[in-house]
Amino acid sequence: MITLRRISRGFGYCLNARSYSASTITATAKAIAPEGNADRKKVQPNLVRNTPGASGLTGFSKNPIVAAAFASLRNEETGKEDTVSSSATDTKQDVQIDEMILKANTVAELLAVSDVTKVNRKQALKIVSILAEWSSIRKANLSDFENDTRFVELCSLLGRTGTQRNGSNRSATSKTNELQGDDLQTVLGITANDEAAKLIAGLTLPQMIKVMSSLAMKKKRSIPLLRSLSFNIASNPAQLNLKECGDLLYAMACLNYRDVVLTGRICADLDRELSKNTDKIAPIVSILTSLGMLRYRDGTVLDNLCGWVASHHELCKPTQLGSLLLSLATLNYEPISMDTIKGKLVTNVSENDFIRSVDWLNTVWSLTILNCVSGAQLSSVLNADFFRKLQDERRGTVQPSMKMKLLNMAAAAKRVPDAKESLLQKHHTDLFVPFEPSKEKRVLVTGMLDALKSLIPSESMVKISQTTTMGFTIDAECVLDKKCLPLPVDKEHQQGTRIALLVHDYHDMCQGPHVALNGIQALNMRLLEQEGYTVLSIPYNEFSTSDKLLKRVEYLQKKFKSIVTSSSSSSSGSSGKQ
Repeated sequence: MITLRRISRGFGYCLNARSYSASTITATAKAIAPEGNADRKKVQPNLVRNTPGASGLTGFSKNPIVAAAFASLRNEETGKEDTVSSSATDTKQDVQIDEMILKANTVAELLAVSDVTKVNRKQALKIVSILAEWSSIRKANLSDFENDTRFVELCSLLGRTGTQRNGSNRSATSKTNELQGDDLQTVLGITANDEAAKLIAGLTLPQMIKVMSSLAMKKKRSIPLLRSLSFNIASNPAQLNLKECGDLLYAMACLNYRDVVLTGRICADLDRELSKNTDKIAPIVSILTSLGMLRYRDGTVLDNLCGWVASHHELCKPTQLGSLLLSLATLNYEPISMDTIKGKLVTNVSENDFIRSVDWLNTVWSLTILNCVSGAQLSSVLNADFFRKLQDERRGTVQPSMKMKLLNMAAAAKRVPDAKESLLQKHHTDLFVPFEPSKEKRVLVTGMLDALKSLIPSESMVKISQTTTMGFTIDAECVLDKKCLPLPVDKEHQQGTRIALLVHDYHDMCQGPHVALNGIQALNMRLLEQEGYTVLSIPYNEFSTSDKLLKRVEYLQKKFKSIVTSSSSSSSGSSGKQ
């Protein structure tokens, strides 16, 4: 049996094909981009929603001048003043004013700061923001200070007040709309994320969605602002329509921002809105695409969306079908309506239906992951002519992710009837480009090898970071006999079980109610099994480098025993039938 061998935890490993002490670089394409907001943090308690009893400054102000507190900062003036302010060193007087603002406990004390000296725009914004917060939590009443000359001067400093002062004859509705519009522009224009986040509760649901979309358009990934938006949108009682659901999911996908609560709220409203839709397929495909980008795997939602497409298949264009299949493949999910989608849509689609070759490549690769690709479809991409088309469209450079997909399909073609693969013969060297794994992945792999060496100390019994011709690498490989003892890995053993160890980090998994490996990793495991391997997946949520070495060793030992026992039972069953 395998024995535990104590080794120093401080000993570091680097990976090589035959040694525990070489480089950790793996030759595999990194298919999914890293994301920064994997774990949602608790929302700050001061993000209170607007209610009739607890309003911010903008909700019930009758004085149009007060709206200037939330007016948009003029682009030219903001650019000039903020540049000067940020580039210059804070003077001693500025520091004293900031301290006075922070120490103020009453409205009178706060407004008295502006009497001391002339405050700058940043300080005026801070004073008005504090007053807005106090008003929203009922610490102060807006009516007590909205006509105070000091407050009006602060408002005038912040925004556009000229047109508002002359608009006394306009209707109350138009004034309210103008003030809300000013609030929205203020949030979009303020560069101080924490200050902007405090203003979110005063916006309506459509305005908050507009802010989220604007952040996505500007590629501005402000975490404080996004958290405030997520909290307030998720807790807003208003119903999201189909377009708003799509806009929110798309913005989150573009910003690589994940929020389980907000996504769950969107999916709940989506179910109710889907039944009202009769002829609009674009938002359906957009939502599916965003869910794939977010890797959010909710079987109920996916079944409903795909069921709608299956019922309205005559509306689905080839490019939309490609997007749908790519999302399902990424999420490693086959909906209950898949047979209908295959019969009504997949069988009728061909390469000529796509303008770009890469779209057809993604479609065939998605069908490969979903295990419903035909030999003709594989043959259409696994040839030199198609590879040349990809090169021409990409100006001579084929992306590594495309090469990975071609290698995946070349390996899968071995088990698909009538599939012809001629690509590797002419472009074998062009398809292999080594890539380093992410830092998180390297840490997990090193932790796994640390534990594996305690079980199998001999380097001749283990292969590390094995490059395959299938578009990925094997993190570790070993062979065990019926007694769970290691055998030389370079030799064939009829009674041995050849095990491929694959470490899977956060980016290799789908999130949401149904956590599972993403489609890329699921395909890799299937391809290895076709080559005779028994695959041991080591996911990050089961195996942690923060655990003690003994616990990690016991984890691997338990997995090995389970694999060997299962393999022995299968062999005995086969012998009995013969």
